[in-house]
Amino acid sequence: MYKTLGIIGGLGPLATAYFYELITNMTEVARDQDHLEILIHSAPSIPDRTAYILGKSDENPLPRMAEIGKELAVNGAELIAIPCITAHFFHHDLDNIIPVPILNLPVEVAKYLKSEGIKKAGIMATDGTIESGLFQKALSAEGIESEIPSPDRQKDVMHIIYEDVKVGKDPETEPFNRVRSELKEKGCEVIILGCTELSILKRNKMTGPGFLDAMEVLAKRSVEECGAPLREEYEHLITK
Repeated sequence: MYKTLGIIGGLGPLATAYFYELITNMTEVARDQDHLEILIHSAPSIPDRTAYILGKSDENPLPRMAEIGKELAVNGAELIAIPCITAHFFHHDLDNIIPVPILNLPVEVAKYLKSEGIKKAGIMATDGTIESGLFQKALSAEGIESEIPSPDRQKDVMHIIYEDVKVGKDPETEPFNRVRSELKEKGCEVIILGCTELSILKRNKMTGPGFLDAMEVLAKRSVEECGAPLREEYEHLITK
């Protein structure tokens, strides 16, 4: 029997829906009954993680995430995934509150890049994720150098996340291309799509070669840690 996966979702809803789709597509099955048992609690009312981390809001998202995680565990979840990268700022606290393991997305991304022999990676993520150093610390621990966008290009990243994807618009090409060009010019071998909203860029085939969707790593590790077989085409996730 596979482990039951619990998902703290709604951060945002489109990212959660896409994460569920990724897990479904990544699992090697012959029939419906071969898929993972998954419990999803989509809670878009959870306060904004970036605003809290940057001190722009005093609404702490931790209590609600912890409450949902405990609820999922009570209802049978044996592993927790959170398809919101900025939320992993709270991973240590959540890990001490929720009684089942929680996948650490930045750490899993860094381990994956090391396994692929990457030495330098660029990071596209929210201001909160960048400010907290989640990816920078995880990459450094694996001996990987990291680069972040300049202030102007970071504004482009935030525009794509908050003014396009989170409000249901297709991501704009020009801001994305500006960020990609800058990070490639800095010598990045791979650019991490380090926000679950940015996963939509890859889904919409906007990225081109040399990108790693962090949410695909989370989905891959969710399948593997739950004990289900992974489809062969998802062994290597960096775009060609």
